[in-house]
Amino acid sequence: MSGATITSLSLGRGHGGATAAPAVPQLIVALACDQPHAPPSRHLLDGIDEVVFGRGERAARRDVAARRLVLRLPDARMSSDHGRLVRARGAWTLDDPRSKNGVVLNGAPTRAAVLGDGDVLELGHTFCLFRVAPAADGAPDVDADALAVSDPTLATFNGELAAAFARLARVAATDVPVLIAGDTGTGKELVARAVHRGSGRAGAFVAVNCGALPESLVEGELFGARKGAFSGATHDRPGLVRAADHGTLFLDEIAELRAPSQAALLRVLQEREVLPLGDTTPVAVDVRVVAATHRRLDQRVADGAFRDDLYARLNGYAIELPPLRARREDLGLLVRALLARRPGGAQATLSPAAARLLFAYAWPHNVRELEKTIASALALAPDRPIGVDDLPPAVRRGVVAPPAPPEDDDALRARLVALLAEHQGNVAAVARALGKERMQIHRWAKRLGIDLATRHR
Repeated sequence: MSGATITSLSLGRGHGGATAAPAVPQLIVALACDQPHAPPSRHLLDGIDEVVFGRGERAARRDVAARRLVLRLPDARMSSDHGRLVRARGAWTLDDPRSKNGVVLNGAPTRAAVLGDGDVLELGHTFCLFRVAPAADGAPDVDADALAVSDPTLATFNGELAAAFARLARVAATDVPVLIAGDTGTGKELVARAVHRGSGRAGAFVAVNCGALPESLVEGELFGARKGAFSGATHDRPGLVRAADHGTLFLDEIAELRAPSQAALLRVLQEREVLPLGDTTPVAVDVRVVAATHRRLDQRVADGAFRDDLYARLNGYAIELPPLRARREDLGLLVRALLARRPGGAQATLSPAAARLLFAYAWPHNVRELEKTIASALALAPDRPIGVDDLPPAVRRGVVAPPAPPEDDDALRARLVALLAEHQGNVAAVARALGKERMQIHRWAKRLGIDLATRHR
């Protein structure tokens, strides 16, 4: 096992060694509620002074001389002229004076506003994300299916993460050990499996949850045991390390491994052999190790809770996966991938109110929580659009109430009528979508002459 160390990029906690890439304004066409299986796309705005939106066959036409980008989106609820983004004095501004349904910015109908990093725009039923951040390499206009990635799991529009994944893909084909850090639920095992697929190794991918191994059985589980080595050992057991011979051994939650087992694992990595319990003859093994942890392993070393020499053996190429809230540009891409893996997902659609909550929620449990959310929503809405009531309570509650709708009564009335139609007259659902109490909806309806009784279907 190689002990080489490769300089790596650490994401999410800011303790990496790579030089920060420059921030670039960009627009992510993240999610079409009526076609969530359509590939999201990323459009760089560096060198562009105007982005024009309109309904039409999906296309991105870039006029370099005019510094203009025209985006056509196949959304029936968009107008042929659905506003624009304009760069002026270093800032990007939304300008939509004419479209029929207007633009919803961060949950509130808006005709004009200065944009900030992370703002979410709804054009009809299509959600776009405005970002000012490092950009992934590639063409200025690229959709998810055209991303240059070695494995679909490593697809991302996040520039820093894309750079780290590109280096990881090069490392995957070597025997350099990989250490994956990141909060719980960020997809560490998925990345580890991508490393194994990229390695070309003929053996199996064997995953071990180090935190779940009983202390008294760790060495027997990892290194195997001869029949009779201990009470209950009724037959020879090869152990998990030997099961990964010529393959990849994935040590999840490696920081939870107890000190005696750390020493035994170190011997395996140094000598490239295991000694099963009750045996006197070591067995040679050829394994590539990928380890993962949600803890700061270097801090565990400093605290004396983890062996420095074992850390050095594991820390060949290190990558830290950012939390989902730090890569919202990938939300539509992830929803698309999760739907594709679920029965009925290819036919699924979402209501704009439900999609709005997905983009507003902080996802404290990361991609794993998003996966469970999509799975349960599909089960509740197998033959209709996924709505707000199909989302878990935490997602429904987690959104911060959007700013109050504008004082323009015509715009407010149009918004309420559209939401009432979308929610089939359900006042409580409309109130949730706007972050208001039901009585506020009744007061607005009375003032604007909307008969709520006739809106039920």
